Amino acid sequence: MMDTLTASPAMPQVLTSCGLPLDTAPDRLGVLRTSDDIADDLPALRDRMQRDGYLYLPGYLDRDLVLDARRDIFTQLAAESYLRPATAVMDAFAGPERKSGLRPDVAKASAPLQTLLYAGRMMAFYRGFLEGEPLHFDYTWLRAVAPGNGTPPHGDSVFMNRGTRNLYTGWTPLGDVGYEQGGLIVLEGSHKLDRIRNNYGNKDVDAYCSNRPDGPEYASGEKWWGGWLSKNPTHLRERLGGRWLTHEFRAGDLLTFTMNTVHGSLDNHSDRIRLSCDFRYQLASEEVDERWVGENPVGHGPGGKRGRIC
Repeated sequence: MMDTLTASPAMPQVLTSCGLPLDTAPDRLGVLRTSDDIADDLPALRDRMQRDGYLYLPGYLDRDLVLDARRDIFTQLAAESYLRPATAVMDAFAGPERKSGLRPDVAKASAPLQTLLYAGRMMAFYRGFLEGEPLHFDYTWLRAVAPGNGTPPHGDSVFMNRGTRNLYTGWTPLGDVGYEQGGLIVLEGSHKLDRIRNNYGNKDVDAYCSNRPDGPEYASGEKWWGGWLSKNPTHLRERLGGRWLTHEFRAGDLLTFTMNTVHGSLDNHSDRIRLSCDFRYQLASEEVDERWVGENPVGHGPGGKRGRIC
């Protein structure tokens, strides 16, 4: 049954992702279900995760700690001319010619961000939710998203499925993110789809056919598959069903979801950098994907490639 929540009263008439308008009809676009009312009820949270494929906890994290991390990160980025000259770092006005960037190096160097993500309330949440001692990946996906198109729809399994499948993505905005800046979108019910769980979700973006002529190009990273399901979110929703769900987010919000939950992001139509980060938690007792742990994780670099005979 469809959630009775359909669209936020403040939701614009036009929302875009990947440069294309989303269908805003109530049966095709809605708002994320909030779970702050059951934040301390771990069995209820587990049940809802199984049913919805995500948990959205507004204000779960300490807002001041989030803003401390934002200040530290933008201070680093301002030194690289990421921001417009002579503007306040916390306002995050995008510098000229600045493109979006994935900055795990800045995340690693930010003590406030490391504390926010891997200690305190965040660690306590995953310890309770997973019912055991949690382990987090050492690689942190810190995203400084300049004005422009958002991330195409995908599931996370294809990027990190060499370890346990009992792995969860967490996402938090490092600042307030309204519809104009463009936050995450989640495809309703996608985590239960067979074509996602047992087909797409079993692929590996770093696996390649070593016996094919272009094998060396994939091994070196000269060629690659980006892992996207589609660059047209509306057409993808029409094929898979469900609604795109989103929200206006605030510093302190936590959104966490499964490896098979299809998601992407809205476009950034503002003149500011949208700062967010995503991270992964699992039980420490279970197998871990070797690409994302250690002092210098290999990630999707040559060290993470895996050849096979096709």
